[in-house]
Amino acid sequence: MKCTNRTGKRPSKILSMALLTAVLTLTGCGQAQYALGYSVDSEVSSFRVVDLEEERGTAVPFAADLCVVNGNITSGDVDMTAASGAGLFDLNNRTTLYAKNVHEKLYPASMTKVMTALVAIKHGSNDMRLTASANVKIQESGAQLSGIKEGDQMTLDQALHLLLLNSGNDVAIMIAEGVAGSVEAFTNMMNEEAFALGATNTHFANPHGLPDDNHYTTVYDMYLIMNEAINYNSFNEIIHTDEYTTVYTDKNGASKEITVTNTNRYIQGSADAPTGITVMGGKTGTTNAAGHCLVLFSKDSSSNPYISIIMRAESGDLLYSQMTDLLEEINK
Repeated sequence: MKCTNRTGKRPSKILSMALLTAVLTLTGCGQAQYALGYSVDSEVSSFRVVDLEEERGTAVPFAADLCVVNGNITSGDVDMTAASGAGLFDLNNRTTLYAKNVHEKLYPASMTKVMTALVAIKHGSNDMRLTASANVKIQESGAQLSGIKEGDQMTLDQALHLLLLNSGNDVAIMIAEGVAGSVEAFTNMMNEEAFALGATNTHFANPHGLPDDNHYTTVYDMYLIMNEAINYNSFNEIIHTDEYTTVYTDKNGASKEITVTNTNRYIQGSADAPTGITVMGGKTGTTNAAGHCLVLFSKDSSSNPYISIIMRAESGDLLYSQMTDLLEEINK
């Protein structure tokens, strides 16, 4: 499905059109007004309008610079039966190359941390000091932890590396409290950011992605969030890093060293992208409720950018084999 593109840079700049009924005025020999309704409760997180077939012009949606997709767009070469949702988005051409259940609400698991990082980058600074509270002690079974303790201190830049590479849920708590003062306040900021991006089928209940009935997103909304995050150089630098070593301090000022590796198999080198495709980075996510999830930022041999997403794959091996097949669509 072809995505329209006519004006604008980001949907957030003119999202106010979408919060109320949008009225577009088209000029010619006279004036004509068209009321274009937008509902935040829509099952589709995009504002699509077709040409009005009037001599005096065409209505332009607020999502004019985004890939827009309503139904499924499939390929016989991609077997996605072992995943609940998937999408492949051509950012330059604003084209959706593949789509399966892209507007179905699903648990994102640690893909949540893309939004956590985005909000932290927008509202914090790399050198701001964070101090871990007692809340970093997460005891939920299966929770991924970086091992920080109450009183530990590090910069936001260090914390973001641990968040996006090691996927530490304890680090997510420290970032949330350090940037916003509390997890609740930070989560509200995450939801405000999602709404501003047009991700209206998304709601976050925490900054780490551990299961909650009120914590969900869609493949399409994840594309919107990732599409915003890759505008920040610090985010791109981190997700492209394979291994990271840093030193931080404990509550007594003693130094503590930690080394983490990227959970992304393409960055690790244990999974191979198709010929001509370079994976710039991404974010993994795995819980029993969410299955195996992955969002990627990639480029083709001409450096054209793409975002690909798979949610709720049945296993890690299937996730990466399906993602490789999905990325192969770029070469066609």
